[in-house]
Amino acid sequence: PWELVETCYEESLSQSGMGAPSLPGRVAYGALVIKERLGTSDEETVEQIAENPYLQYFLGYTELLQNPPFDETMMVHFRSRFKEEHLRLINEEIIAKEVVKKSEDDNDDPPSHSGKLLVDATCTPADVKYPTDLGLLNEAREKTERIIDELHTEVLKRTASVDQTPKKVRTYRLEARKRYLLVAKSKKPGRKKIRKAIGQQLRYVRRNLKHIEKMHQEHRGLLQTLNGYWYKCLLVIHTLYDQQLEMYKQRKRSVAERIVSISQPHVRPIVRGKAGKKVEFGAKVSISHRNGGFVSLDRLSWEAYNESSDLIPQIETYYERNGCYPESVHADQIYQTRANRRYCKEKGIRLAGKALGRPKKETEANKAEIAREKAQRRQDELDRIPVEGKFGNAKRKGTLERIMAKLSNTSESVIHIGFTVLNLDKKLR
Repeated sequence: PWELVETCYEESLSQSGMGAPSLPGRVAYGALVIKERLGTSDEETVEQIAENPYLQYFLGYTELLQNPPFDETMMVHFRSRFKEEHLRLINEEIIAKEVVKKSEDDNDDPPSHSGKLLVDATCTPADVKYPTDLGLLNEAREKTERIIDELHTEVLKRTASVDQTPKKVRTYRLEARKRYLLVAKSKKPGRKKIRKAIGQQLRYVRRNLKHIEKMHQEHRGLLQTLNGYWYKCLLVIHTLYDQQLEMYKQRKRSVAERIVSISQPHVRPIVRGKAGKKVEFGAKVSISHRNGGFVSLDRLSWEAYNESSDLIPQIETYYERNGCYPESVHADQIYQTRANRRYCKEKGIRLAGKALGRPKKETEANKAEIAREKAQRRQDELDRIPVEGKFGNAKRKGTLERIMAKLSNTSESVIHIGFTVLNLDKKLR
């Protein structure tokens, strides 16, 4: 739906009329689709577009271009200009056209219950190294040392005309690095050794933060000389230090809104409990798989949540889209709460899964019934496979196995585009 794409893209552009003219929304959105479909980097995507006339035609160009239509740095702006509600609207429009096409073939009145609704949730890991408390504090210490160096350079510029040159504050960086490596290079450091090293790094970070605060008080406006990246890191390090100090003093293992990456402070740990992936770090997403094999991204959150709370809204959304409730809902055991069971019973929907209470004792009278229920549960598990397959396609064939975008809004764009490309592939088949 290129007309809808253009409308959504224009809403994010400046209306002042100043500056260079913007590229069409089709070029921006189409480039994101090409990148996700081919699984390439930003630079390679632009090169592919410049060399491939088919891709240029997909972007709306009517003549062969000899040079790239835009610079690779524009891909970041394309991802940030499409808001989450825009991406969700475009995906739903793609699905709605297929639903309308099918309803035109059937002239009968729609039934009260029709079709199957498959729901599930997963984590889309971000491109961060596995975080440890000691590693995060060491990184925070190194960044504060870099900030001190930047501020000291600025102080020297300001006091160039003064006879007495200000001395650089002492950070003990060599000693701190040595103490960190003493534990980091150990094969199996004990808890006491790790706790002692964390306490040391906490004190080094606290000393550096105090030095930065003192330099700011002595030289007003000094922090404003830092570029945006280092100023953001300083703010994140303050929060990280408070969290690590709280866990260290109270001997806790977790804290609310825990920071696991200084460069990507929006990333949170998502506990999976699966073999090899007990914890992943990224955004948690809930999707619904409808008739025809199309996928909708119903919820995207950087904070961990219980996906069972999404089931009732997903069923209501199914009703709004199709004009009827599903005959059955297929989901994991975590979705089968008492509230969800009660809601499905009221709406006449069969929630696939085991019934509450003890299993029935098999007798000659109910032997056939128990066999039918067992076969139904087996079939329900088979019917739920497609929604798991969508996650596999998005991660193995697409780029959702590791989100390379660094900002929260650009990462959200990558995730939405990933599921939209799945629907486009389905539509094309």
